[in-house]
Amino acid sequence: MKAAVPPAIAGYSLTSMFAINLPNVLTVLRILAVPVIVVALLEETPDGDVLAAVVFALAAITDGLDGYFARRREAVTTFGKLMDPLADKLLIVAALVTLVSLGRLAAWVAMVIIARELAVTGLRSIAAEQGVVIAASWLGKLKTALQVAAVFALIIWDPAPVAVDLLVYLAVALTVISGADYFFGVRRRIEEERERRAAARGGRQRVARGA
Repeated sequence: MKAAVPPAIAGYSLTSMFAINLPNVLTVLRILAVPVIVVALLEETPDGDVLAAVVFALAAITDGLDGYFARRREAVTTFGKLMDPLADKLLIVAALVTLVSLGRLAAWVAMVIIARELAVTGLRSIAAEQGVVIAASWLGKLKTALQVAAVFALIIWDPAPVAVDLLVYLAVALTVISGADYFFGVRRRIEEERERRAAARGGRQRVARGA
């Protein structure tokens, strides 16, 4: 007796969800880089800081490359949409928690950044349920760049010089500002979408009455 073929999930075939292409491979490599960075920092391996910094930098670079290749090659997949933002958060959160455990970063700094990322993830889910997609703003992109730069600097320098401390505080400030901007942007777009739907329903009702 032949095994049953799994049906498509939510309108997508398994092939489209888990397509093996360059963008998805880069996303998976970014996820695999996370334990390497953590182990290199915590296990005090020879030149562990250098190894962690190099792997972190390469992983951060793939963050921009996978989206670029996905758009250029028209290789956007369900897997990429779900895992790309998750890979980014895993990379930053794991590095922050590790740096806190090593005493290189204040716990409150890590908590502010992590809380912002979790809140934005929740807002993005709420917006998606309303049929609203919020594109990444220039504030969000700048925030990500500053976070990456701050984490990289904290890995390289121990103890960190004053310039690195200032970079960390700047990253925290922009994290909060971009989070507030995202919140008000989502709220405005959801209200606009509701008004649009209400207007569309009203128009259909007028047409129906006229018929």
